Amino acid sequence: SFYTRRCITEDPSWSLVTVPHLTELCLQHIVHNFEKNPILNYLLPEHQRKVVDMLSTSLPLTVTANVVSHEDYWKRCCLERWQVCDVSNYGDSWKRMFFERHLENILKFFTPNTTDPKEVLELIPLCKGYVRKLEIDQFLPPVRVDQKEESNDITDTEEDADFSEAYMHHYDLKDLITALPHLEELHLTYGVKTCGMNFEWSLFNFTEQDCSNLAAAVKMCHNLKVFKLTRSKVDDDKIKVLARNLLDHPCLLELDLSHNLIRDNGAQALGKLISHSRLETLDLCNNQIRHLGAQALAQGLAQSSTLTSLNLRLNFVEDKGGEAIGHALLTNTSLKSLHLGSNSLSEPTAAVFSQVLAQNTTLTSINFSCNHLGLDGGKQLLEGLANNKTLTELDLRHTEVEQETDFLIHQIVWANREAVRLGSLQHPTAEPL
Repeated sequence: SFYTRRCITEDPSWSLVTVPHLTELCLQHIVHNFEKNPILNYLLPEHQRKVVDMLSTSLPLTVTANVVSHEDYWKRCCLERWQVCDVSNYGDSWKRMFFERHLENILKFFTPNTTDPKEVLELIPLCKGYVRKLEIDQFLPPVRVDQKEESNDITDTEEDADFSEAYMHHYDLKDLITALPHLEELHLTYGVKTCGMNFEWSLFNFTEQDCSNLAAAVKMCHNLKVFKLTRSKVDDDKIKVLARNLLDHPCLLELDLSHNLIRDNGAQALGKLISHSRLETLDLCNNQIRHLGAQALAQGLAQSSTLTSLNLRLNFVEDKGGEAIGHALLTNTSLKSLHLGSNSLSEPTAAVFSQVLAQNTTLTSINFSCNHLGLDGGKQLLEGLANNKTLTELDLRHTEVEQETDFLIHQIVWANREAVRLGSLQHPTAEPL
């Protein structure tokens, strides 16, 4: 018998869908050769998106920085590199976040005389369009090479101190920050965060050379609005250099010098700065300013038409200083917020501020916490507040004010706050733009 066998040569699972479109093959080829030939901007928008989605985040920045503007790509770069990514701190721009943090990381671990400065300068053409703020909370010193000959005297001498000063200069920011046209905020702390067992006080030196370098750099950052130099042992001599260079700054609005070693001479230089600049916010919290420094600041305040916030918490201005600031506020019409917490103030300061509260119509917030105003001081402030309609915050915690006085003061201040709130609801356009 004759059997015919029928062979089915078709593959039932086969379909045209499995054959990539020529477009897809081309896009894959573009991705594969992107480093040599990054032709992203010649493609249609939908094809650009597909290419960007396939690009590796490990491509050199020299290739991607000025070619890839798609936020999705930079979001991937950020999320793969850092655990915490709050894009709202970077103007909602992932690309800005990437370049600011990338640059910050390089600066935090830059070791003078070891790291090649080109590492930083080569980044400028890549990141200058995106960097608006830099926060650098450590500066590494050069690696110390001990070349001292052995001697019988093993105590620390002045020569050792000179030697350590000479080798402790940190990275000079000048060439970098003066080449960043959009830089508006600079937050610096000179110190080492993770020194571990190799701790030395000299790791926290902000040297005279560092200071003059920084002062010259900041002076040339014409778009800088916020400058913070905190926890860096900045003393009077150094603050004089900085203040002198900031006198005619065209843009600087906020200066934070908290947690330093500024005394009366430094405060005098800052008093002059207040009266000669466009500064709006000055933070001198936790320094060593006494009444002479406070009097100099008060003199600047009396002449200033721009300062809206002054923080002197944790200084030693005492009543002579407190009274001087109060007297300045009888004529000043710009200051809105004043912090005098922990300054050894007592009833005489409260007496002057009673007058201030009765006359001044600009102040909205005063903090007197942790002072010894006492029962009489509290009563003085209450009297001054009788017809005040502008103060919406008055902190009297730990001031030894009588409980009933504190309650009555709180009622007046709360009523003022409510009136402001209702006013802003009724006239929403009255809010400053």
